Amino acid sequence: MLRFAISFFIIALIAAALGFGGIAGAAAGIAKIVFYIFLILFAFSLISSLLSKA
Repeated sequence: MLRFAISFFIIALIAAALGFGGIAGAAAGIAKIVFYIFLILFAFSLISSLLSKA
């Protein structure tokens, strides 16, 4: 999941450098959403792992 966020971020950077503002904005938005999903799933996994070991 984090790999997808990084991929979309790189696509956004390349698109912005080439002047494709709409594509860069969309890719950056997708990267942000995927990164937040990753953070939520990581936190859930961490908490469930700590609770199951106790």
